[in-house]
Amino acid sequence: MMKKLRCAIYTRKSSEDGLEQEFNSLDAQREACAAYVASQKHEGWVLLPEFYDDGGLSGGSLERPALQRLLDAVRQGQVDQIVVYKIDRLTRSLADFSKIVDILDAAEASFVSVTQSFNTATSMGRLTLNMLLSFAQFEREVTAERIRDKIAASKRKGLWMGGSVPMGYDPDGRTLKINEPEAETIRTLYDLYEHLGTVRAVKDEVDQRKLRSRRRTSANGKVTGGGVFDRGHVHHILTNPIYAGRIRHKGKVFEGQHEAIIDPDRWDRVQKRLRACAARSRSKASAKRISLLCGKLFDETGDRLTPSHSKTKSGVRLRYYISHRLVAQSGQPHPDAWRLPAEELERKVAELVRSVLSDSSFAVRLVPGASADAIGKHAKAIKPQAAEADGPALLDLVDKINIAPGYMRLRLDASTLAEMINADPDDLDDGILLHNMPFQLRKRGVETKIILTDVQADTDETLIRNIARAHIWFERIKAGETFSEIANKEDTSKRRIQHLIGLAFLAPDIVRDVLDGKQPVGFTTEWCLRHDLPSDWAKQRLLLKTL
Repeated sequence: MMKKLRCAIYTRKSSEDGLEQEFNSLDAQREACAAYVASQKHEGWVLLPEFYDDGGLSGGSLERPALQRLLDAVRQGQVDQIVVYKIDRLTRSLADFSKIVDILDAAEASFVSVTQSFNTATSMGRLTLNMLLSFAQFEREVTAERIRDKIAASKRKGLWMGGSVPMGYDPDGRTLKINEPEAETIRTLYDLYEHLGTVRAVKDEVDQRKLRSRRRTSANGKVTGGGVFDRGHVHHILTNPIYAGRIRHKGKVFEGQHEAIIDPDRWDRVQKRLRACAARSRSKASAKRISLLCGKLFDETGDRLTPSHSKTKSGVRLRYYISHRLVAQSGQPHPDAWRLPAEELERKVAELVRSVLSDSSFAVRLVPGASADAIGKHAKAIKPQAAEADGPALLDLVDKINIAPGYMRLRLDASTLAEMINADPDDLDDGILLHNMPFQLRKRGVETKIILTDVQADTDETLIRNIARAHIWFERIKAGETFSEIANKEDTSKRRIQHLIGLAFLAPDIVRDVLDGKQPVGFTTEWCLRHDLPSDWAKQRLLLKTL
């Protein structure tokens, strides 16, 4: 009896143009593939009814919903062969093709291109396929370069090349026209800055006047914006050359063809004042060795945490963040006040920000309704920050942190992120800027360790290894070996084995905490060599709480 070959058709189109038509490119691809499968009926080919269509998605990435569903079906043994119209519908990347082939090989599946005849089961077929993919990837890269060059040339001419339309303007072909009601808000922000002199003061006054940012509705109907201005957004508006009738591209500024909302000379004066304020802040920071989270930390009472320091007997300067009431009401008891080690907190928060940026879903969710190409650009802009940025650069992305017993709430700065990906702050999903996580303090003498459980825990590999050895040693003792015999075979001391054997009797929850890196700071191998662990689990828990 002939074996059935279950075939799934995959179709893709890079742009969304024409997808609204009754018979579009995806339908044409599917029809050609279906006809090809029907022609192979005598070989046992059977067409599966599921549709795997990716409309408006680039072939430069595997992050496509329908393709991922299809590959999952292959892994689960539900598909024997993928049928595509052309190989570049599946992927345009050699690296991605290699990943797909690995998945197919593992599932003993294959794929066929209707318009390009080759057999991937043979070395010659794979060579042919690699050549085709090389040309497809070359074509994609050349096209991308041509588009980038066109955008750069157009911006040098002062043309608006699309993207998030800044507040105060509406799109008008290849230029912008002033949206007068919104432009009045922009002028107010500049007036307030010239009058008050600081972005923080402008933000406070804007809150008093209840001014709101632009309200936007994406293609899928999601509404964003329309809320209060944060300090970063105010700074973004004050530094955006678009309001002076100019276009910025790759760090360069060109004269635009749109009308200015702010007189160019006035805009230049504002930039000089902003730079002067920034220089003064940097000077003060250098003089005081500024704490990187200064002005961004607040406790559960709304009190700001302010930088402080002390010196050890050896003269080493230790930095802290302390609740402001400890300074303002010095001498009075404040049992609920906070005193956090600054360097460790900054390091932990920087790790957290890096982990958020490294999440593959972050770029996808950052701008609701963004096209696949836009998401790809966002991911490309974020990737270097996640991989290479140092602590200060990562902490620049923090807008505000609220701490309370048991949890921390981190809010990323919308304007800094928007500038990173060349978008409007109002377009960012407000929900993805907020991150809540458990927050714990563990004390060991005068030392305080900060635990953010959303950040990968620091596991004690030595302690874990010794717990495993203790179990092995205990089994050998039960089998009749002595401590001395084990010590000779393990090339260690009898005393060390006698001290560490107690690890074989740890309570299961304590072992689990050690594996997760959640054990008390003082519970180490060295501690175990100097102390005897009680065999009673309740006494063990009580003892470890004191570390």
